[in-house]
Amino acid sequence: MARKRELTAYGKKVKHRLIELNMTQVELAEQVGTSKQYLGKILFGERSGTMYLEKIQQILNI
Repeated sequence: MARKRELTAYGKKVKHRLIELNMTQVELAEQVGTSKQYLGKILFGERSGTMYLEKIQQILNI
């Protein structure tokens, strides 16, 4: 049976902020310059996304 993926603490913070800003993951990914799929992998801890973290934090003001 497949394991359910869980957001990292960072992923939860980003998701919460997206809701506050009424912004989608697709919109964030476009602004950051990556795909929705890759952004999801960052939020679930499957990729480090080091080159995108600063930009994500700037956009979401976190």
